[in-house]
Amino acid sequence: MTPTTDAIAAARRALALHVRRTPQVASDVLADVCGVPVELKLELLQRSGSFKARGAFNRMLALTGPERARGVIAVSAGNHAAALALAGRDLGVDVLVLMPRAASSAKVSATRTYGATVDLESATSSDAFERMRAISGDTGRVVVHPFDDPLVIAGAGTVGLEIAEDAPGADLVVVPVGGGGLVAGIALALEQTAPEARIVGVQSRATGTLPASLAAGAPRTVEMQPTIADALTPPAVGELTLAICRRRGVEAVLLDEDELAAGFRRLYAAGKIAAEVAGAAPVAAILAGRIYLTGVRRIVCVVSGGNVAPDVAARLLST
Repeated sequence: MTPTTDAIAAARRALALHVRRTPQVASDVLADVCGVPVELKLELLQRSGSFKARGAFNRMLALTGPERARGVIAVSAGNHAAALALAGRDLGVDVLVLMPRAASSAKVSATRTYGATVDLESATSSDAFERMRAISGDTGRVVVHPFDDPLVIAGAGTVGLEIAEDAPGADLVVVPVGGGGLVAGIALALEQTAPEARIVGVQSRATGTLPASLAAGAPRTVEMQPTIADALTPPAVGELTLAICRRRGVEAVLLDEDELAAGFRRLYAAGKIAAEVAGAAPVAAILAGRIYLTGVRRIVCVVSGGNVAPDVAARLLST
């Protein structure tokens, strides 16, 4: 099933009692850099600390009675895990999350605090996806994919509806990209309200799969390298998310680690916004001059999450 704009509108209605409408604030610092208004969509203030709550709740609300009884299973490096655990707690559904061994201890702790069971037996995210399929087959648990699911994409797309209302006329929207659920949802949401708006997806060069996937017309993997942006580490973009990105002409930008760190520090110091590194990636892309701005009139940067481990934040802020 392919997500639609109607599905995003339906998701907004379904999510009204479960997620927050997050604020969008002007950034004077970035406006001075760009010469045009720049606004920050603060999804780090969403429940569970990231936009992922939107997709997790939208998918969980659609479970049938028998599916709820069997419970759900997912793979996540952190934000989807915490969001799904929160949704499971609120909706009374048992949640098992497979996280790679190197997952942030802070994100593992948050997921457990919300009541989910965490499995750390997988060395990598790719291994975790294989293990998830096996466990789901054996137990009947329902897979809640972190990004390549129509209802998850539609939930993420509600961010785009809010952007369209809060920043009419925005012609550039910059979005962090892991598996592509957020950027695809926003691109789809803006298809009718702002069809001429450029959508730019930002990834770490260490893990960036979007450019190769866009060029090939199919999900492509890369040799993953260590990155400070742990939320941008899915093994590949999804088939559904990629199809939407290609149709909407989503652009892809890759950032080096020092550029990501600089964006994180600037957002913290100048904006007093404690985002995680992935959440600060759109700001980093603008500061690094990676995005073509000629003719742009109004920019929105999506600050996708704030679940940064204290030790990571301290290390980056001290350098």
